[in-house]
Amino acid sequence: MMASSVASPLCTWLVAACMSASCEKDHFLKLPSIFRCSRRLSRSARRRKVVVPQFLNAGGAGLVSSFCASGIQNWLNSCLTFEPCEEYYNSEGLASSLSCFSENAFSLFGHKAEPVTRRQRRMNRAAISGKAMAVAVKPQKDTIAKKKSLTEKRRIVVTGVGVVSSLGHDADIFYSNLLEGVSGISQIETFDCSEFPTRIAGEIKDFSADGWVAPKLCKRADKFMLYMLTAGKKALADGGITEDVMEEIDKAKCGVLIGSALGGMKVFNDAIEALRVSYKKMNPFCVPFATTNMGSAMLAMDLGWMGPNYSISTACATSNFCMLNAANHIIRGEADIMLCGGSDSAIIPIGLGGFVACRALSQKNGDPTRASRPWDVDRDGFVMGEGAGVLLLEELEHAKRRDAKIYAEFLGGSFTCDAYHMIEPHPEGAGIVLCIEKALAQSGVAREDINYINAHATSTPAGDLKEFEAIMRCIGRNPELKMNSTKSMVGHLLGAAGAVEAVATVKAIQTGWIHPNINLENPDKGVDTSVLVGPKKEQLEIKVALSNSFGFGGHNSSILFAPYKPDEGD
Repeated sequence: MMASSVASPLCTWLVAACMSASCEKDHFLKLPSIFRCSRRLSRSARRRKVVVPQFLNAGGAGLVSSFCASGIQNWLNSCLTFEPCEEYYNSEGLASSLSCFSENAFSLFGHKAEPVTRRQRRMNRAAISGKAMAVAVKPQKDTIAKKKSLTEKRRIVVTGVGVVSSLGHDADIFYSNLLEGVSGISQIETFDCSEFPTRIAGEIKDFSADGWVAPKLCKRADKFMLYMLTAGKKALADGGITEDVMEEIDKAKCGVLIGSALGGMKVFNDAIEALRVSYKKMNPFCVPFATTNMGSAMLAMDLGWMGPNYSISTACATSNFCMLNAANHIIRGEADIMLCGGSDSAIIPIGLGGFVACRALSQKNGDPTRASRPWDVDRDGFVMGEGAGVLLLEELEHAKRRDAKIYAEFLGGSFTCDAYHMIEPHPEGAGIVLCIEKALAQSGVAREDINYINAHATSTPAGDLKEFEAIMRCIGRNPELKMNSTKSMVGHLLGAAGAVEAVATVKAIQTGWIHPNINLENPDKGVDTSVLVGPKKEQLEIKVALSNSFGFGGHNSSILFAPYKPDEGD
């Protein structure tokens, strides 16, 4: 009974695989190792005296025994690895395919024909009409075609930005300070760090969430959440999402995807200290307020947005991952508006101590503003920063209908994994190269069109060079190419880094000015100084901008922005 119940759907795959094999000259069907014959046949197989078809004798005799001994699921999964040939795609479906097996097409498993059930008749009709083939035989082709179609129809634009940083909590002030080469790195004042070898950071000194976050929440929540909520609401305000607009938009198609690398470390650390006294002293919100997803959730609750809502945590690449996934939700039609980015606040004893233990931080405590120096020979590690960056991504037609201000167009991006080391970059930059190449392919951008790169460059001895070499390998020696690192002024904001740097990239497109690389006094021999921006801001008409972000664990991400160009007739 089991064989008869599965014969129809399984034959669909088997026939497709066999036709693919028959299209190859002088080749028999080659089956994967999972089809190796098991030592013993199952009882049902021995009773039925399973007959192996003639065409499986060479290399495939173990197919049926594998099916019977290992189970239907493994056999079917193995069949999914076959890619039928074009002859099969062009056929009239299952009925025409089965003609090659004569009238006994359904006796492949060595059983006699049994009465066909209503369900089997339905499946057969669907297969003959080609409906089953579209799903079972060539899902990859249909999926790709559908994705391209959606991408062409749904362009994504940036209509608002919000930022909280050591250089200001307004996007215009933040970028003005970047253009002037102002450093936001200073001595740590939040706690006594005199015993630490590193005592500097891009610490936020004068933050207030008044007017943006409810007072009760301000007292309970971790700073990473307060930064996120504030930056998110500022992005909304900058994007012109007023109360009147909120009443008109479809909140079921508005989402929030803002991540964090480390989440609420301060709240959780305080809970551990309270637990030393008694569990009764613990903050009842310590667990939810420590999780990385709660910031996005709280913002959605505040706004009433019921679309996609979650967070991603991929260390220092978090923000780029969030922005790319937010864009994908819009492309697929699951959302029209997405708030996306990242937030982190880890400048506390356990955060500082952890990175000191990794030997990842700069120890240039004597002159904090000169400590972060990407690509400079004297760099000795990164400088911790904190803050949040949020972009308001919107489907183009939706933005046009509400007459929104458009900063730039989001072209796409990609992410990969080094699969090499927990902290160290791949020695050949393989993951970065693959990531940039995939980003170019996915967005349809020619490498020569990229003339501005906001690099990840954290001021670490190995990381800066590996990224630079990978970029040069992918982009080439474009005479117009310019590259800088926002981290030279704000430090490394961990999970918020990519979003804050995306804000800088979008502002560069808007203003036509790119900020300098400060502290680049003695460039490393491995870098081409003609590509790097000097100590002063430079004017540049950006064609396509690339923003990189990489994280512990070998996470790589690249995203692309460009000036918005209306279609003909708009």
